[in-house]
Amino acid sequence: MARIAVFDPFSGASGDMILGSLLDAGLDLGVIENAIARLGLEGVTLSAESDRRGAIPGTTVRIRAPAEQPSRDWRSIRALLANCSLDESVREAALAVFSTLAQSEAQAHGEPVDRVHFHEVGAVDAIVDIVGACVGLHQLGVDRVVSHPVAVGSGWARSSHGLLPVPAPATANILTRYAIPTRPAPAGHAGPGELLTPTGAAILGTLATWTVPSFTPQVVAYGFGSRELPWPNALRLWIGESLDQPEAGAEDELLLETNIDDMNPQFFEPLSERLFAAGALDVWLTPVTMKKGRPATVVSAIVPAERREEVEHVLFVESTTLGVRATAISRTRAARRFEVVATRWGDVRLKLRGWNGRVLAAMPEYEDCLLLSRERGVPIAEIWDEAKRLGDVFVGRRWPGGATSSASAVTETEPRQ
Repeated sequence: MARIAVFDPFSGASGDMILGSLLDAGLDLGVIENAIARLGLEGVTLSAESDRRGAIPGTTVRIRAPAEQPSRDWRSIRALLANCSLDESVREAALAVFSTLAQSEAQAHGEPVDRVHFHEVGAVDAIVDIVGACVGLHQLGVDRVVSHPVAVGSGWARSSHGLLPVPAPATANILTRYAIPTRPAPAGHAGPGELLTPTGAAILGTLATWTVPSFTPQVVAYGFGSRELPWPNALRLWIGESLDQPEAGAEDELLLETNIDDMNPQFFEPLSERLFAAGALDVWLTPVTMKKGRPATVVSAIVPAERREEVEHVLFVESTTLGVRATAISRTRAARRFEVVATRWGDVRLKLRGWNGRVLAAMPEYEDCLLLSRERGVPIAEIWDEAKRLGDVFVGRRWPGGATSSASAVTETEPRQ
């Protein structure tokens, strides 16, 4: 069974409503604060308050940031996220969500995506909401995200560009890109305004699918929006165990592949990000030559069988492919675990690789070395070399716990973010 997060956006969704629902589901606020600190956003504070809307108890999140913020475009935000020390899966998911938001804004304003400029304080809110949501889902151990249809609202919304029809253009672009199903606001309440924000749409559109399977609920939580409405302005979140079982004899993992010869090569970067965010275990690109000498690229992804639908959705929506090949595979994986060594400049994680009950190698984590290099002003090679030298003491030792070479012996002790 898989741990599943099921969103019920009966009153729409925004970034702070998603974050509030995760905190109400048991996420520790300190985990989000730690993640934001790793991004280097100075002066940003978060608070989570127990609240009630009518008969519904839940959580309201407030983000406060200094009015003076550096100018941020998509290129600078991408660099901020790509170079932070967050867990790789969290970083890839956050990049994929922000890429969705940037592309929708670029389409709405008719300009190149790298020139999309986010309002100074608004950019901070979006970064916190998106990173917080990705960290929260990871911390809560969620394997799969799904959602019921979302209420988008109606009428008009005010913006820096004046009045805009609901849904606003950027939100409408995301709804179209991901074929997100919508539903009306409660009957008899015409013109409630904007219920689904671009950030809320980007998070759900990028991370969620829209077919809710049978599941056993374990937690129900609510994140509140800031507006007062005739109904509880809340986003409901269920956390539980999916009851869907793979078909008898089905392989655990698939190799999904497609040949692409008519896509802008720059688009392969966001495609890879979104494939990882959808659940791919590995993604790689291979240059090939097709008929009549046409150059092309094979996009390959190793995918858990239960995530096939989500990954194929990304391939069809984010690339120009007309078809995807699927091959059942089995893999033999070396055991792995993480240890920490103390260098002169700070702690560095080592990834230990094991086989036949012995440690074969200990490799320093690049992100840890890069972070210390920037903080201490020391060449990254020096930090890497010292961490590697300290890690060599593990090589040749008996594998902790006596793990063997079988796939079932794969271990993972890296703490979640």
